[in-house]
Amino acid sequence: MAAPVVTIQPGGSIQIPQNVRPWSSGLCGCFEDCGSCICAMFCLPCMLCQLASRLNETCCVPYCYGQMGVAAMRVKLRTMYGIQGSICGDICATCWCGPCVACQMSRELDAVGL
Repeated sequence: MAAPVVTIQPGGSIQIPQNVRPWSSGLCGCFEDCGSCICAMFCLPCMLCQLASRLNETCCVPYCYGQMGVAAMRVKLRTMYGIQGSICGDICATCWCGPCVACQMSRELDAVGL
């Protein structure tokens, strides 16, 4: 005798809003927060470690995985807060303007209270 097949899983599903709002500041909005801009220019590794900690990631993510690690943190931030964008856009921004990406992520985390 065959076992019954469950077609509907018990419990409610959690839906995370996707692409519902823009970033709180632009990629080149470094003058909105000169402190993070200075930190990114003079000590980018410290800034990336701080961002990883604020996103509940280990500091090894930006160092072990390089630019893709930073892009992954950016994707995580976008996904957590429903920010508009794409993975391709995140990778391109990270590869071509890493310090600006770090500053934008810091400003976004400040805007949401983290």
